Amino acid sequence: MQLQYKTAPNNEVSDSIGLLISILVRYPELGTINYDPVLQQLRFTFIFSCVLDEEKLVNFKDTVVASIQAYNAFENRVPLVTDVRFNPCEEFTMLEVIRDVGTLTQEELSMIIELVHHNFKKDLIFEKNDNLLEEDLLIQEELIEHMLENIKISYPEKNLIAFREDGRVLVFNK
Repeated sequence: MQLQYKTAPNNEVSDSIGLLISILVRYPELGTINYDPVLQQLRFTFIFSCVLDEEKLVNFKDTVVASIQAYNAFENRVPLVTDVRFNPCEEFTMLEVIRDVGTLTQEELSMIIELVHHNFKKDLIFEKNDNLLEEDLLIQEELIEHMLENIKISYPEKNLIAFREDGRVLVFNK
């Protein structure tokens, strides 16, 4: 996946756009990401190819929330927002994980992705990206951590949504 985007003159906007792009490039398991500047939250959406069992989803929600709480307790942080929602549709299921920007870290995001992968790998819809090398993935992780820290300080005002389409990452101002 090729990354090409122009940075806006406003660093707050370019950091928030860059963050969404880097997250989608690094984690192809994610279908969309929404950034809400008013609530200071990121909403990560995963899409599954079938209607998943509600009991399994409820158990997964409990696992994710407990894991996020434990991870943050270990790091001496208290997350402000930790929410997991699922929306079964006719032929697929969408799972949303909502986190506050202030306490979210790249490592926690990696943990969430790994939990999704471990529990739903066969049903998860994602674009494979075999072009990224291990060092590219590490660079993306560093960029994510850096831009997350910048957003915690600058509070960008743009309500953004990012998603993948045909191998490209698209970001829009909602």
